[in-house]
Amino acid sequence: MTEPFFKRDGTSGWFVPQPVCAGPWDPTSLHGRVVAGLLAAEVERAHRAPDLIPARITVDLYRLPGFDPLRVEHEVVREGRRIRVVNAEIFSGEKSVGRAAVQLLRTASDPAGTVWKPDDWDAPGPDAVAPQDGNAMGRMWETRLIAGGMGASGVRRLWMRDIRELIEGEPISPWQRVALAADFASPYANAGDQGLQFINTDITLYLHRLPVTDWVGFEVVDHQSAEGVANGQCALYDESGRIGSSTVAALANAPLTQ
Repeated sequence: MTEPFFKRDGTSGWFVPQPVCAGPWDPTSLHGRVVAGLLAAEVERAHRAPDLIPARITVDLYRLPGFDPLRVEHEVVREGRRIRVVNAEIFSGEKSVGRAAVQLLRTASDPAGTVWKPDDWDAPGPDAVAPQDGNAMGRMWETRLIAGGMGASGVRRLWMRDIRELIEGEPISPWQRVALAADFASPYANAGDQGLQFINTDITLYLHRLPVTDWVGFEVVDHQSAEGVANGQCALYDESGRIGSSTVAALANAPLTQ
């Protein structure tokens, strides 16, 4: 059986990170994606409703935690007829290590008329793309490369699918799946011809709908940097079309070697 990212402590209810949570920059700290995923999961558990879409989550990653148990605190800061805003904070012991701001928007009918939008990508589905071998982070996810690997010039597109439970014994939800995946916008958009030399300090995920398939598609649409500060952005897809975007801010960092 594949090991989950977290197990619940039976006494405290806190979340115990498993070895597979280790990040690429420092094996003694957690990957930013699992921090974002856990924040999203706890907001979903306490504050989702069938007619609310998690339209935006911004996660500030200001201190990557080690492997001590984690807890999440959350509160509703705005409750309106069509919007619910939730803040969440994640703690390692008594130390705050990250936070999230989530907007949940109530669904309704689209307005009449047509609004221009860019065409969806014309990429083949994941079943038509060969699996990848030798993925350094393959212990966390599976990828199917469509075009342009890490640091390649030109078009970069791939499919990603998580292969583990976020929390032991709890099926991963569509919201958790895309919240976990969103961090990948940082290495995919910000890697260059000398490797990945930016580490992201946040993740902002925008969704106009939840994914309806397990695979999340990434297409790099922007990278900009100056004086050691970068922004990277990917358009996100499922097998039915566009679902949203993931944007990150990042700082110049020593090259990632793995």
